[in-house]
Amino acid sequence: MNRGVEARAATPVPGPSPTAAAGPEPAPADPPGHHHRGPAPPPPHRPPPPYRRLAAPLAAMAAVAGAFAYVGAVDPNEPGHYPVCPLLRFTGIYCPGCGGLRSAHAFVHGELGTALGANALAVAGFLLFAVFWAVWIVRAAAAKPVRITLGPGWWWGLGVILAVFTIVRNLPFGSGLVL
Repeated sequence: MNRGVEARAATPVPGPSPTAAAGPEPAPADPPGHHHRGPAPPPPHRPPPPYRRLAAPLAAMAAVAGAFAYVGAVDPNEPGHYPVCPLLRFTGIYCPGCGGLRSAHAFVHGELGTALGANALAVAGFLLFAVFWAVWIVRAAAAKPVRITLGPGWWWGLGVILAVFTIVRNLPFGSGLVL
């Protein structure tokens, strides 16, 4: 029977505890000269290693170089190697991309005049890609992001250029834009 008395004495008595009446314990004081302004800042961001930063631009260049090498080796001027543009096949109208493969083939072979005659807009695109890629690789090497933010005016301008190019190359006086 003695055990029952000991067990009752060890059981906490329901009700408020003596420490609860005193309130919560105060937070420890900051050391002198330290100003507490919330949680500690996260550790500084470390950029990925160079091989990771350069992987995307180098992979993109490898893909483009492979495509240009293929088009340079397989002549699009010979029928049967590439599909015909569906717009040209069914309507007889040249789209903005018509002549792009012939232009790339001539560009690879260093025939800039022929490339411009096949599709001047494609040549401008090749050169624009080269500039973009150079900026991309330099910024990736320096661990800086590449952000291209074009407002609606730029997109409308590009649409107008494509529309005018398409219309002019399908008119009799614009036949010089089609090889």
